[in-house]
Amino acid sequence: QVTLVESGGGLVQAGSSLRLSCAASGRTFRTYVMGWFRQAPGKEREFVAAINSIVRDGDYADSVKGRFTISRDNAKNTVYLQMNSLKPEDTAVYYCAARAGDSARYDHWGQGTQVTVSS
Repeated sequence: QVTLVESGGGLVQAGSSLRLSCAASGRTFRTYVMGWFRQAPGKEREFVAAINSIVRDGDYADSVKGRFTISRDNAKNTVYLQMNSLKPEDTAVYYCAARAGDSARYDHWGQGTQVTVSS
């Protein structure tokens, strides 16, 4: 079982930066693919970024490429999302998620952290 707790959200102006953190419990953190998703009011939840433990490269939604960077520290059981050049359309609740490496489904989710970007 994996428990995920996000932090780092807040209210910022357009063009600003934020770094989200997701702390995970469990000794198998390093084996999980970690992802960030977001859900804006009235919209479906959407994929933002993901990172695996082997290649360490990030996979990104087109809307955040070049602005967001996902990283992980397996020693700290933590995954990060560095968000630069924030836009009002980035406003959403951001969720951390984890899936086993051989699974296509994210089975573990955090409670979410609100990011609000004002224009």
